[in-house]
Amino acid sequence: MRQADPIELELFRHVLASVCEEMGIVLRKTAFSANIKERRDYSCAVYNSAGEAVAMGDHMPVHLGAMPESVREVRASLQLQPGDVAIVNDPFRGGTHLPDITAVSAVFLDGERAPRFFLANRAHHADVGGMSPGSMPLAREIFQEGIRIPPVLLVRGGRMDGEMLSLVLANVRTPVEREGDLLAQMMSIERGKQRLKELAGRYSMARVDGNMRALCAYSERMMRATLEKLPDGRYSFEDSLDEEGLRIAVTITIKGDTAKLDFTGTAAQADGPVNANHAITVAAASYVFRCLIGEDVPFTAGLMRPISIVNPEGTLTNALPPAAMAAGNVETSQRITDVLLGALAQAAPERIPAASSGTMNNLTFGGHDPLRRRTFAYYETIAGGMGASAKADGHDAVHTHMTNSLNTPIEAFEHLFPVRLRSYRMRNGSGGEGRYRGGDGIIKEFEFLTPVEVTILSDRRARGPYGLQGGRAGKPGQNRLTTSGKNRSLAGKVRLQVSAGDRLAIETPGGGGWGAK
Repeated sequence: MRQADPIELELFRHVLASVCEEMGIVLRKTAFSANIKERRDYSCAVYNSAGEAVAMGDHMPVHLGAMPESVREVRASLQLQPGDVAIVNDPFRGGTHLPDITAVSAVFLDGERAPRFFLANRAHHADVGGMSPGSMPLAREIFQEGIRIPPVLLVRGGRMDGEMLSLVLANVRTPVEREGDLLAQMMSIERGKQRLKELAGRYSMARVDGNMRALCAYSERMMRATLEKLPDGRYSFEDSLDEEGLRIAVTITIKGDTAKLDFTGTAAQADGPVNANHAITVAAASYVFRCLIGEDVPFTAGLMRPISIVNPEGTLTNALPPAAMAAGNVETSQRITDVLLGALAQAAPERIPAASSGTMNNLTFGGHDPLRRRTFAYYETIAGGMGASAKADGHDAVHTHMTNSLNTPIEAFEHLFPVRLRSYRMRNGSGGEGRYRGGDGIIKEFEFLTPVEVTILSDRRARGPYGLQGGRAGKPGQNRLTTSGKNRSLAGKVRLQVSAGDRLAIETPGGGGWGAK
């Protein structure tokens, strides 16, 4: 194989990444929902002809690390032809949780019968049916969570399959918004195809293929070099979700330029919605180990080649059907990240930060808007405090680790929904004390102007995020409802009906402190 030219390799790295970024821009600017348009809850990636990741956008870590499984499932289930686009959200067939719908398409060059690339994007849809508006319910099995889509074609030969689209839209509360977001995903795919064909035409496919292989090999070398710098040994750590007994445990074995992650000892899958599948565990692992690399390494399939994962089936980190999965993607993924970082802190104590907020503080609500005379559903995640490190205090009021979304601007939020935001401020003093202090969380208070059904999926309400090297834990979060002037505390995971005039306050955890004072 021809030795890769380092300057050309860097060029191709950025060109391929720019394809993902441009796909994301098209998706964001053409989407209908606030969750995609404002919060940017989406991700895009490019894969080679074998379905291996060669470039990813600077989007959502929980999406990006898990999306290769969607591509594998689509390639195994369907023979994609030119102009075809498949969708999938089934957590047991390549998805993660049902609101995340992934679109996958193959890219063919003119006159060729075999695809040269694959493209994928994933977007969190604000409602996909199920027992609660927003499709993040307190379910006991996946059948309660919404429409479940195995790998199927939504676009055939460049033409939308109207029957398939109708089937999906008949099972959601907000069909106009869902159709707009799905069409935005299709347009994002089309833009990616256009750019990849231009790339192949400009440089030749042989040259593109060579550089894609070289990028994967470079990522692998960088990961191996990073692992070699860590002391050989076995490093164990465990933490749990707020629910009693739902422990996540890991032992990381570092040997030379390889790492083995063993989740044996993790609790059995739960009756509630906190189960994660193997793809989510892989996403957390790829995020954590990529963060160990000092340089800005390309996010390709090569990163995980030196890393093996033992993840027993039927557990919280590798659940089997018919487990409910809504919170696994958003809450359990954060705790998997926490335990991986906790274990690595023993191998590299000066490089690993204390725990960040450890929850996405998921809020969904929906009902009927009498002013706009329509049904609505809303979803958002709420920021918290970042854990402190050996170099600095943690940042305040940011999304951390497996989420990389933004807040919905107040102006857009109040324009779209019959809800008023009464308060949005720092939760001063919620970060853990230490030589370096954990970042503070926030307080966000909503006043509902019409009766709605609310679901909260949050964690770190019983125990705050851990500190490291003598630092103190961050302050746990709390949820409060005010009805007729009376306050009551809510559980971390709760479903309730609220009336017009009721107020809901979400107080998010602060990050852990680092080092003794």
